[in-house]
Amino acid sequence: MRDTRMDDDTVARLLSTAVENIRRDYPTHWSHVVTDATGLVPQRTLHPIFAGSFDWHSCVHQTWLAARLLRLRPEVEGAAEARRTLDSLITAEHAETEAAFFAGPSGGFWERPYGWAWLLVLDAELRTCGSPWAQALRPLSTVLRDRYLAKVTSARLPIRTGTHGNTAFATGLVLDAARAVGDEELATACEEAALRWHREDVGYGGFEPDAADFLSPALTEADLVRRVLPADEFTAWFEAFLPNLEEARWKVLCEPVPVDDPGDAYGSHLVGLALSRAWQWRSIADALPADHRYAHLARTAAEEHQETGWRYVFGHGYYAEHWLGTFAAYLHLGAFKAI
Repeated sequence: MRDTRMDDDTVARLLSTAVENIRRDYPTHWSHVVTDATGLVPQRTLHPIFAGSFDWHSCVHQTWLAARLLRLRPEVEGAAEARRTLDSLITAEHAETEAAFFAGPSGGFWERPYGWAWLLVLDAELRTCGSPWAQALRPLSTVLRDRYLAKVTSARLPIRTGTHGNTAFATGLVLDAARAVGDEELATACEEAALRWHREDVGYGGFEPDAADFLSPALTEADLVRRVLPADEFTAWFEAFLPNLEEARWKVLCEPVPVDDPGDAYGSHLVGLALSRAWQWRSIADALPADHRYAHLARTAAEEHQETGWRYVFGHGYYAEHWLGTFAAYLHLGAFKAI
């Protein structure tokens, strides 16, 4: 069933915004480490595919957004222009340039893990729908697939932040992507890391959210663990991880956080927090038995966070619109599959 919130007008608006974002070079968040003046080059020189949308990771997932919408609504308004844009950006030559950077010394840590994860989501999206852009992107996706495999295999400890460094969020995305394209080696490495990092976690006691969070460390962890444990084991794990979820202490996790300044570069993160919590609460509810004492709470929380997040997806300036559409679409459309 088509989600009524994602009607053709909304999809066209999301697509138009994504295309504008990935074309737009400035403003840019230029964050490279440089060792001399020769490194001070425009972002588009190092990253001819993903120089737009303020920062590399946002450009990657806005490109995924465009590809996802074109897959599901190929005749939507603006589709032809979106295809021309992706044709001009996702070329083998451009991908070789991007790959050369990520194969080098700075590429071993820059945009890890969040940007790498979204690149592998984009790659899986293109491969599962048979897009020629997948082959063009292959030089870059191969480098980052191998980089992610090496890192997730060796990482002894997780990063539990509510922002880009969160390893559970990235590993959940990569796990889904690996499963979608049949990459058993990468999928197994992600599954093993999830259990290594989180299998023994009990009695979560963190304070959420921080002012710049766009992820809930608790829910992001649970959303990864539900991907790798059988249903009954996940239920037991979740009960031990958040044994007192119904208490007032956790209202801040179950109820949407007020968004004070959605147009601010970091204030918009709380909009993303509402949207990511919405899909994570929904996924947790789906993983629990229908009559579980947390199931209704989780579904109610998902609905309330969804309503809050959608209020701010459009109309709050570039610092919000250069990325929020991705989270809104992922909430409703997921990835990799036809709907």
